[in-house]
Amino acid sequence: MVVSPRLEMLGVGKRFGATVALADVSLVVQPGEVHALVGENGAGKSTLMKVLSGAVRPDAGRMRLDGQAFTPASPLAARAAGVAMIYQEFNLAPHLSVEENITLGAEQRSAGFVRRAAHRRRMAAIFSLLDRPDLRLDVPVRCLSAADRQLVEIARALLADAHVLVMDEPTSSLGLADIERLFAVIERLRAEGVTIVYISHFLEEVQRVAQRYTVLRDGRNAGTGAMADVALNDLVELMIGRRLHEMFPRVPHEVGVPILEIRGLAGRRQPCAADLTLHRGEILGLAGLVGAGRTELLRCIYGLDAVRAGTVRIGAYTAGPGARGVHLAQGVGLLSEDRQAEGLLLSRSVADNVTLSRLGPLARWGWINLRAVQRATTEWMRRLDIRARSADQRLRDLSGGNQQKTALARLLHHGVDVLLLDEPTRGIDVASKAQIYQLIGELAAGGKAVLMASSYLPELLGVCDRIAVMHRGRLGRARPREEWTEHALISAAASGKETAA
Repeated sequence: MVVSPRLEMLGVGKRFGATVALADVSLVVQPGEVHALVGENGAGKSTLMKVLSGAVRPDAGRMRLDGQAFTPASPLAARAAGVAMIYQEFNLAPHLSVEENITLGAEQRSAGFVRRAAHRRRMAAIFSLLDRPDLRLDVPVRCLSAADRQLVEIARALLADAHVLVMDEPTSSLGLADIERLFAVIERLRAEGVTIVYISHFLEEVQRVAQRYTVLRDGRNAGTGAMADVALNDLVELMIGRRLHEMFPRVPHEVGVPILEIRGLAGRRQPCAADLTLHRGEILGLAGLVGAGRTELLRCIYGLDAVRAGTVRIGAYTAGPGARGVHLAQGVGLLSEDRQAEGLLLSRSVADNVTLSRLGPLARWGWINLRAVQRATTEWMRRLDIRARSADQRLRDLSGGNQQKTALARLLHHGVDVLLLDEPTRGIDVASKAQIYQLIGELAAGGKAVLMASSYLPELLGVCDRIAVMHRGRLGRARPREEWTEHALISAAASGKETAA
C-alpha cells in the first residue's frame, strides 16, 4: 500500500529585493516521520518554514497537505489547517497560566462562555500523552523550567489538532535529562501519526531522532535521503559545500601564569562554593546540568550578580562581598548565553555593537571619528570573518554565527585578557562553530585566558585544556581533558561524584 506524503513543498522560491532566499526548494515529509531540516545559518531553513506557516508568501512553487492544495494566508490559517511552529525563542505569555497560554486564541465557547471543563479534559489527555499529567494548569508560565515551557508549546499545537509540527532548535535551552524526555515525547507523537520537521545544528541528535533529512545550502536543495544512510561528515559536507577536516581545530598554545583566581565564591543562591585558578593561555571548561550554577558563577565573577562570600582576583584587583565586581575595566569580558537579550543591540549596526562600549580610542577632542569607527569595525570583521555587507548593516539581519562573532569582537575591541564565554556556540551552525573554536584557540595562543561554560560536551572535550564540573552550585576540581570522557562528565554532573575516565 502506497502512503501519500503528509506534506509536499515543491519548487518553492522567495526573493527579498535582490536577495534570493529560496530557489526551487522542495521538501517532502511522510506521515508519522521525523524529518530533519539542516543547513548553515542563512541557508533558507527559516524562510522555508515561514512559507509553510503562512508568515511569508512564496514567489513560486506549490504546497500540498494530506493531498490537498495548501496556501495559508496567515499563521492562524496554517494552524487551523494543522500546521504548528515551535520556535527556538518561546512564543508564550509569561504572566499567564499554563491553561491560558494553551487555549489563548483557540477558546471553545458556548453561548458566549468559554468551555473550561471541555478544555481541561482535552488538556489532561494531551499532558497524559506527553507523560506529564502532573503539570499544573494554574501555574504562571514564568515559573516553569525551559523543558516544561517547551511542553506547553507542544500542548498548544496538539490542542489545535496539529498533525505537522515544526520544532526549531528544540534542545538549545535544555539540559541532558530534559533532552531525553523531549526525545521520548517525540517518539510518542510519531506513534500517534504526528509529522515532525526537526531543525537543529546538533547533528548527533539529528542522527538519533530523525528518519530522513533534507539539507539546504544557499537557499537551494543540497541533498535528501534516509538518515541511516548518511555519515556525519557527509552531512556536514552537504551543508557547507566542502569537507570540514576538523570539527574541533586545536591551535597550539602554552599555559602561563595565573591571571584569575576565585576562592570560596558564593552568590545569593548560586554558586554555593567555588574555587578556581585560570591561567594565561588556558581554555578551561565548565560542565554541568542546566541549573547547576555555571551561568551564575560567570555572572558573579563578572559582577552582574552579587557576591555573598569569597573573593575574585584578577591581577592586582580583588573583589568580594559588597564590591562592584570585575568588569571590562579590569580586563574581563562576558559573553552572555542569551546574546540577543543581553549581549547585542539587534536594531543597531555591526559597527555600533562592536565599538559603542569603548569609543575613547575612536574619538578626538570629544568628537567621535566615524571613519575611525568604520576602520576599526572593518578590521574586526576581517579578523573574525564576520559576514556582513558592511559595518553599517543591522545586526538583526545577520546569521546567528555572525551575531556571535560580533559579540566576541566587542570584547576583543576592549582588549580584555580574560574571556568568560557562556554557551559560546549555542544556536549556530557547524561551520561557524569550527570558526569560533579556531578563534578561541588563537586567543589562548595569544595569551588570553578563556573560561567557557557549555552544555555541548563534545566541544568541551575537543577545545578545552581542563574541565571542571558544577553540581548543585558546587564546583568540582578542574582536571585535564584527557582525564574526562562524555560518560564521566555526565556522571559527575548528575551525581556530583567524579570517576576516572
